[in-house]
Amino acid sequence: MNKNLRRAQKATGIVESAVTRVATPLRNFGFPYRAPTVPRGVSVPAEVSGLGAHYDTNWARRPLASTVRGAITEGPMRLAARLLTDPEIVGTDRLADLMALEDPPPVIFAPTHHSHLDTGLVIRSVPATWRHNLVVAAAADYFFDKKWKAALSALSLNAIPIDREVTGRKSSDAISDLVKDGYSLIIYPEGGRSPDGWGQDFKGGAAYMSNKTGAPVIPVFIDGTGAIFGKGMKRPKPGRTTVAFGAPMRADDGESTRKFNARIEAAVTILGDESITDFWSARQRAAAGDSPSLNGPEFNGWRRDWALAERRKLGHAGLRRRQQRRWPNLD
Repeated sequence: MNKNLRRAQKATGIVESAVTRVATPLRNFGFPYRAPTVPRGVSVPAEVSGLGAHYDTNWARRPLASTVRGAITEGPMRLAARLLTDPEIVGTDRLADLMALEDPPPVIFAPTHHSHLDTGLVIRSVPATWRHNLVVAAAADYFFDKKWKAALSALSLNAIPIDREVTGRKSSDAISDLVKDGYSLIIYPEGGRSPDGWGQDFKGGAAYMSNKTGAPVIPVFIDGTGAIFGKGMKRPKPGRTTVAFGAPMRADDGESTRKFNARIEAAVTILGDESITDFWSARQRAAAGDSPSLNGPEFNGWRRDWALAERRKLGHAGLRRRQQRRWPNLD
């Protein structure tokens, strides 16, 4: 046994010596046999990742991918939206003038955002004039952080990555080029899903892109998705929703992005009031400057949660499917 062990050790030594003799001359060679050296004081920039805001989605708009996405939109996505959200779609008559044009222009849809269901619901609710030429501005740090997630988002939603905090030049130029090619845009002015069920302050992305491209903004209010599958929920609870479209909006002459964004938020606020009450009462409150804020009451804690629960009982979305309980017979 010891004799065999000594033979194995000797053979290993011979192999190791041979590898060393072969590899030693290579140490004298530089690039490309070895990684290039970096001079002192020079910092090498990190390699650009192919994910996040740098993910290339052009492949998702080629004919084959577009055909697959059309089948997804009119098949599983439409069915899921119908079964989970039971939507009532209102306000499409406000888009009739644009749809009646011989060549309807691209538009920018600016909906509220409470759930991952919102995108599929909006795509399902958008009139056919724009439905099959939509791109979705999606958070680069969430939907494009992994290869499989990025590919799925691009294929099924025609999503493009954007920085949710600021619309960078690369993202805005990409969106502008797509709008010029005839694509309409879905962009969430709130930047992300509501953390507590109430609305958030609007960021200027929709207003900025409208000023940059000339495409009108369509304000959209979505009611009900937060109660069905809001942030933090592990599984959806089927219910009812409302998707309300507002009249097209464009910036006035000389109007800044900030002021235009404020008008868009005000328009969505009025749509929210209409959706949970009625058109006439909502318009009266709007004229008086008393439209209820989408952001909810200023106080915190249980009172804010209580107010949200009361609000969710209103409108079409308040008529939710509830589990039928059978109380025990105590007689």
